[in-house]
Amino acid sequence: MERAAPSRRVPLPLLLLGGLALLAAGVDADALLEACCADGHRMATHQKDCSLPYATESKECRMVQEQCCHSQLEELHCATGISLANEQDRCATPHGDNTSLEATFVKRCCHCCLLGRAAQAQGQSCEYSLMVGYQCGQVFRACCVKSQETRDLDVGGLQETDKIIDVQEEQEDPYLNDRCRGGGPCKQQCRDTGDEVVCSCFVGYQLLSDGVSCEDVNECITGSHSCRLGESCINTVGSFRCQRDSSCGTGYELTEDNSCKDIDECESGIHNCLPDFICQNTLGSFRCRPKLQCKSGFIQDALGNCIDINECLSISAPCPIGHTCINTEGSYTCQKNVPNCGRGYHLNEEGTRCVDVDECAPPAEPCGKGHRCVNSPGSFRCECKTGYYFDGISRMCVDVNECQRYPGRLCGHKCENTLGSYLCSCSVGFRLSVDGRSCEDINECSSSPCSQECANVYGSYQCYCRRGYQLSDVDGVTCEDIDECALPTGGHICSYRCINIPGSFQCSCPSSGYRLAPNGRNCQDIDECVTGIHNCSINETCFNIQGGFRCLAFECPENYRRSAATQKSKKGRQNTPAGSSKEDCRVLPWKQGLGDTHLDA
Repeated sequence: MERAAPSRRVPLPLLLLGGLALLAAGVDADALLEACCADGHRMATHQKDCSLPYATESKECRMVQEQCCHSQLEELHCATGISLANEQDRCATPHGDNTSLEATFVKRCCHCCLLGRAAQAQGQSCEYSLMVGYQCGQVFRACCVKSQETRDLDVGGLQETDKIIDVQEEQEDPYLNDRCRGGGPCKQQCRDTGDEVVCSCFVGYQLLSDGVSCEDVNECITGSHSCRLGESCINTVGSFRCQRDSSCGTGYELTEDNSCKDIDECESGIHNCLPDFICQNTLGSFRCRPKLQCKSGFIQDALGNCIDINECLSISAPCPIGHTCINTEGSYTCQKNVPNCGRGYHLNEEGTRCVDVDECAPPAEPCGKGHRCVNSPGSFRCECKTGYYFDGISRMCVDVNECQRYPGRLCGHKCENTLGSYLCSCSVGFRLSVDGRSCEDINECSSSPCSQECANVYGSYQCYCRRGYQLSDVDGVTCEDIDECALPTGGHICSYRCINIPGSFQCSCPSSGYRLAPNGRNCQDIDECVTGIHNCSINETCFNIQGGFRCLAFECPENYRRSAATQKSKKGRQNTPAGSSKEDCRVLPWKQGLGDTHLDA
């Protein structure tokens, strides 16, 4: 850790504040506060950071250290900003840093210096009147005066009026006669007392014999360093630093600020953990843990398993007084020690006594929707509606299944349970009676479901057909005509021809020679010879045959003549050949005369 040489100047307010407390204890305030301020200056010069802890037990000393550190740090950063303005004419911070405290100080002084240079270039006064603060005003004036001194005084190209204005402004500027303007003869710091010019040096430098130049103070030779035992003093420009003589030990490395820093073996890859393990860095070493990571409230055992941490045992009094610690999976809870209320009771708001729980209070419906709940001390009772009963297990009103409780006793046919009641229904062919329970037969024939004849039966109906029709196999209600002529016995119904008609049949006979018998099925031969519908001539004899007749002509033998009866057919003689029957031909009577003459009968 680097330490700067003791500071030679302590801010007056801090000197007064710390001095009051220290003088009260009988201690030399100036010497102690000077030492505290010197530590603050060294921290700003070498560490460039005022947030590091201060190694002192005195509150006043820590305040002086902090203020002197910030004052020195601002002075250093401000000097950098002035250099940027004078050398680069712009305020670009290194590495583009615009947010850090250092960048803020650098840019502020750089901008104030640029404003001073711009004021001088525009011929304005170097006395900045805006309320920008003491430090910015000093930087503005210093850069304005220095630029004015280095400016070419040849203004021959300006108009006469401009010359008059410049002369007036120079006469109005009270710092034109300041011998420290632009730094004066001094190399570092200059102060014009009015009687003389006094040069001084920054911290870590000393004034040479010429009274204007400064050289670095080797604090390591002069003994003005503050390195402790076991540290070596190394001189730097304007300051010094202390470096440890011994190493930091295994698992640590020495940093540039002379401190020991832990080596992260896991990040650098120098650990020896197996693939199934995860490297976990520790101070000065590392650990190999199984890849299984335990959640909060759990810890790994030797085998890598996650086990619950009993916070009630591992933590000293995790719960406040009056509470009991209850371990849970991965955590714990604190339960207030209260009276143990029985079922149906709970603690009052004060937690002092048990009061009855009103289970019936809205919106709760412990008995079920629509049932009445009556609260009682520590419990409640249910007054169930008709069709419900109270179930002691669920402590609710449950529907009564009347169909299962009274099977076959409620409905004539079918019973269907409903919430709080039941419904009766009937099988097909029956309807519910007026009492809502019995079933009566439906006379389906009243609605004429059949195409011809309908017969009601119990619970159904039957369709019938008239003679000559048969019931359809498709719907069972339509009657279809029976084609008697197409039946296997159809050829024996009629003797000649069968003609089907709706619901019956007709027999027919040939168009001539026959007629239908009285039974309507057989064909009888017509005796045309008897009925006289033949067309035989008088000289012909009608001879009947099946389905017709014949006209036969014949001649009688000698001495015979045709009988009138021969014109008519006689049964049993139909096959008698003409001229063969003696009855058809009669003997002629004899005539007395000249010869035998046969007379007509």
